Amino acid sequence: MPAPLLVRAARRERVERTPVWFMRQAGRSLPEYRAIRERHSFFEVANEPELCAEVTLQPVRRHDVDAAVMFADIMTPVVGMGIDVELVEGVGPVVEHPIRTAADVERLLVPDADEAFAPVLEAVRLVRSELPAEKAVIGFCGGPFTVAGYLVEGRPSRELPRTKALMLSEPETWDALMAKLADVFAAYVAAKVRAGADVVQLFDSWVGTLSPAHYRARVAPWSSRILEAVDVPTIHFGTGASHLLGDLAAAGGDVIGLDWRLPLDDGWALAGDRAVQGNLDPAVLTASWDVVEREALDVLARAVGRPGHIFNLGHGVLPETEPRHLTRLVELVRERTGAVVAA
Repeated sequence: MPAPLLVRAARRERVERTPVWFMRQAGRSLPEYRAIRERHSFFEVANEPELCAEVTLQPVRRHDVDAAVMFADIMTPVVGMGIDVELVEGVGPVVEHPIRTAADVERLLVPDADEAFAPVLEAVRLVRSELPAEKAVIGFCGGPFTVAGYLVEGRPSRELPRTKALMLSEPETWDALMAKLADVFAAYVAAKVRAGADVVQLFDSWVGTLSPAHYRARVAPWSSRILEAVDVPTIHFGTGASHLLGDLAAAGGDVIGLDWRLPLDDGWALAGDRAVQGNLDPAVLTASWDVVEREALDVLARAVGRPGHIFNLGHGVLPETEPRHLTRLVELVRERTGAVVAA
């Protein structure tokens, strides 16, 4: 059997059409997901293999996307490190006891991945067993800088003042924290691959707040450690990181994720000799279909049929997105790019 379409595109092979999936395709935009959440909390869903697999598969059934991305949170691995995390509606991850000292870092556990993340791994196995062979399973984890930001600040922050202060004024403590996160995350994604994940995405939501020099010195080595831990294609994505695309590519990743802040062809030029993923603005999907179609075709035109393009949004699906738009968008990408190959 040939490898899944997404895997072949990530390797920059010539494919029969452009693969398409959406970050956060499982979740708040789907009524079937909301029905489950009326009865179960987020972590109940994520930690019950059958429920997690069901939510992961919902958008594949509805939209016929080319990949199932495992339903999880970027904070899932740190729960196994002994950190108490609460996902507060409308706020995000809240850490009761932030990590701010060398002693705090020393107390963090480095668990056995197969034991600590057993429910997640069973969910991966369930999803892989139910998906057709041509569709990929994507396992993801948060970037170490982004997760460190939540741990140090204690809650979401756009400026990350405590995080940057720790990084710059206490580099030894910072490096110890990043090393532990990288070790745990590397083991986490490697275990997902052993369980059946075909692709791994490193999702670094807040890395765009860094300068290139600080990224290279204090973050890139740890992201590289995670990306090098698996032998399947990897996707390296940072939000608001147009100024870091070359550095993200240097840190690793077979595919560089692009957000919507830069045209796809310009972003590809900065990413260099890699595949790219992206990059329709998620907000476009809240407009009328003619707008969605126009903007999506612009993304495809900028890819110009070049091997290595994976169609996605420039960030996650917004809760107010009309699900029918996503289904039509999958059909549009499939029809237009398949026609180009056939020609």
